[in-house]
Amino acid sequence: MRARLVGSGLVVPCGSFAVAIRSRLQAVHRGLGQLYADFPVFDRSRTYVDFEVEIDAPFGLRSLVRPQAILRCDGRAPFKPLPASQAMAMLEWGLNWVISSHSHDHLVLHAAAVERSGRALVLAADPGSGKSTLCAALVHRGWRLLSDELALVSLQDGRIRPIARPISLKNASIGVVRALGADIVIGDVCRDTAKGDVAHMKPPSASVQAMDRPAAPAMLVFPRYRAGGQLVSRAEGRGRALIELTRHAFNASVLAGEGFEALCDLVASARPHRIEYGSFDQVLPEIDRLWSRVA
Repeated sequence: MRARLVGSGLVVPCGSFAVAIRSRLQAVHRGLGQLYADFPVFDRSRTYVDFEVEIDAPFGLRSLVRPQAILRCDGRAPFKPLPASQAMAMLEWGLNWVISSHSHDHLVLHAAAVERSGRALVLAADPGSGKSTLCAALVHRGWRLLSDELALVSLQDGRIRPIARPISLKNASIGVVRALGADIVIGDVCRDTAKGDVAHMKPPSASVQAMDRPAAPAMLVFPRYRAGGQLVSRAEGRGRALIELTRHAFNASVLAGEGFEALCDLVASARPHRIEYGSFDQVLPEIDRLWSRVA
């Protein structure tokens, strides 16, 4: 793995994309070993590489005084350098950026998605709403991970294309998810990022192996965690759901009419709900109850 990372690149799948990753940073080597251990590695000489992603230390004397990491995608550096200790988080953010910026054959939603019995539950929410933490809990309960951050909705058939990558966790949610069970694998914690403390949960092997199996959306949930709050669950009107979902679409304006039609089709096919909750004990049985009505 290290030989490929410092050489021509470690080529791994990100959904239907093949990404070549290069890095000399030990934090990246360790993070990939922890979180991507179940991913297949492609033979570069026989694989069309969609994206070239490199994360390394920038040149210059400053890097000796304050070690940093800089990310380059296909030769461009879209972000400012970050402390070297945040390299693995930067890599994950960079992969999100490169996929969301180039997947215009799909409607790209800022949403988590999980699958059961061939059908998908989509969780769309603003940052800080507990979306990824809830996604991790559902995956731990046996749902297949499609994505925790980017739901790719095909413009051809409306199905969700999987990108089963590590699940991003922040601050208190790291400990909450770690406590779910001894089988949970969480990588190193990146401290003091712009989002606070950040770590990633390793995706289940079964989800990684099923990255070629899309799922038709069946339920749409707008979740919001409120510490100490009571469960509030209600059906959402499709018109309001469409307006809300539009806010979470990265490329709706780029897709124009196609994007609007894809949003309308998603809201029509996936029954929308809004759920506020204060604990997993409240929300997980409620999702099971609602799912039983659409499954």
